[in-house]
Amino acid sequence: MAHLVLTFDDNRLAGALFGQFDEHLALIEQKLHVDARARGNKVELRGDPTASEQARRALDFLYGRLQGGAEIGASDVEGAIRMAVAADDQLVLPTLEKKGRISLAQISTRKKTIHARTPTQDAYMRAMDRAELVFGVGPAGTGKTYLAVAHAAQLLERGQVERIILSRPAVEAGERLGFLPGDMKDKVDPYLRPLYDALYDMIPAEKVERALAAGAIEIAPLAFMRGRTLTNAAVILDEAQNTTSMQMKMFLTRLGENARMVVTGDPSQIDLPPGQTSGLVEALRILDGVSNIVSVRFESKDVVRHRLVQSIVEAYEGDASEKRAQQAKRT
Repeated sequence: MAHLVLTFDDNRLAGALFGQFDEHLALIEQKLHVDARARGNKVELRGDPTASEQARRALDFLYGRLQGGAEIGASDVEGAIRMAVAADDQLVLPTLEKKGRISLAQISTRKKTIHARTPTQDAYMRAMDRAELVFGVGPAGTGKTYLAVAHAAQLLERGQVERIILSRPAVEAGERLGFLPGDMKDKVDPYLRPLYDALYDMIPAEKVERALAAGAIEIAPLAFMRGRTLTNAAVILDEAQNTTSMQMKMFLTRLGENARMVVTGDPSQIDLPPGQTSGLVEALRILDGVSNIVSVRFESKDVVRHRLVQSIVEAYEGDASEKRAQQAKRT
């Protein structure tokens, strides 16, 4: 049984660290099975030595966030706990510092700073920093699209690219958007709304509007990408599981000089007609092992939305596994 006493110099920040009615400490107790009791600006940790050390690292990291002017919530606490546990799994990913403290990848713009909340997010964010083409694959709620847009916003703000290009296959409209009212932006906005939401979260609204008007941020349905060469740009293809093989090849070969490309999708959510191969699934197989292309695979444990979302994803995954097993028995 370990007994650790942590002291935090700033009483106001200590209160924010512990949470209203010590809710953040309660979450640490629940996740790590330790006893965490606040006394003024101190917290006492009792429990398994490994778990107590994990709790210490998580609290130290979160206090550093608060000292830097950030606010923290339950999702940040859960993220710090995940990363502290991952550091002791030694180490699933070579991106964490050993034992003493947690080192998380981050994406920063003038409006907002985002820290990785799971080891897979950490690997994904670092992959986007170093590779020209990154695939982010996995279930909804893991942050793969949001982080890709945030990374693109960071590159644009720092002048590392000249524009952001957002694309998504409009499978529901069969890529035929002409019957919808309005100009091209109006026609494809419903399909790109999740990308816009992330943009507005990272960049002030008036700057997003100016960038759209100036062409520094461009929305382009996949069908209209043919024949282009995308240079000096951060390019994102979302919902890529709904591309055909030809569409995916066409999109990937648009990559030009000083361009960064991120392709996101969930192979379990394919909306293509039965029997049609997903371009994302095929690309992951064909491009496996190609240098400077990184594939990061998220799992249900990486879901960072409402806690119920993770349970929903796991339930559907379990049902799919059971159906596959039953089908295998019949054959």
